[in-house]
Amino acid sequence: MKRLVIKDLEKCVGCGLCMYACSRRNARDPEIGVSKSGILAVSLSGFERGATIIFCRACSEPPCAQVCPTGAMTPRKGGGVFFKEDLCIACGNCMEACTIGAIFRQENGKPAVCVHCGYCANYCPHGVLAYEEVKS
Repeated sequence: MKRLVIKDLEKCVGCGLCMYACSRRNARDPEIGVSKSGILAVSLSGFERGATIIFCRACSEPPCAQVCPTGAMTPRKGGGVFFKEDLCIACGNCMEACTIGAIFRQENGKPAVCVHCGYCANYCPHGVLAYEEVKS
């Protein structure tokens, strides 16, 4: 099964291209901004300390799916979740249940979560991210 992985976090400069790529791919009406992004690049206090990437780490038994009252988040074989935005009622249970804070609130109140499509890895100019086969 293929998943999004971090190849070399030390190379991350926090440029945010992964976030923009994800947001544009997932937006029904693509616009500039990162509201729909399921990945977050965060500065670690300046260029000297670099940046880090936060995204779903594909739990084998995702707590976000376990607390979803509508089935908008369902477990994905091999870890992580499928997200069906049309079923979501924006209750926020999934965001609270995520143990690593990798589910983000969109402007409409609904969650944005990485579904391991790998799209963002194509836009990482520093080789931080990759989409590759992993053992489940």
